[in-house]
Amino acid sequence: MIYEEGYVYHIKDEYFEKVKDDKLMQNKENGTYRPAFFCLRDSKTPLLWMVPLSSRVEKFKTIHDKQIEKYGKCLTIVLGKFDGKKSAFLLQNMFPVTEYYLDHIHTRNNNPVPVSHSVQQAVRTNMKQIRQLLTRGRKVVFPDINRLEKIMLKEVSENLSE
Repeated sequence: MIYEEGYVYHIKDEYFEKVKDDKLMQNKENGTYRPAFFCLRDSKTPLLWMVPLSSRVEKFKTIHDKQIEKYGKCLTIVLGKFDGKKSAFLLQNMFPVTEYYLDHIHTRNNNPVPVSHSVQQAVRTNMKQIRQLLTRGRKVVFPDINRLEKIMLKEVSENLSE
């Protein structure tokens, strides 16, 4: 599948089977595609970064508000609307993939549903700050994204050499 900026995607089960990270938000069973993932292209590698969305906004608003109270801001959760509903964009659960693992774009009535520009900007800004914290050795996300990034970059490298 070819990535288009500003949209939400669903991930192939194959990705989760390959990387085996129990901290990732897995696809649900019974053939449903949840969660959906906001997708951003990495500016320095050929990878895409997936940010899970949750409709459990009240749960994540509580966490979000506690972070703001404690630190003055919350980098790991962005609250906004998607597809006409309140959503929590969970940067605390973000992870890298290649385009190969994109299963399909999220649609409503067969039309791709974009993420609003303001939410996209907030996610991008927070992701940049999170990535800087990670390079300084701070643990701010649940999955082992350094390991996942190495797996995905190795796969890209192997595919280029074929």
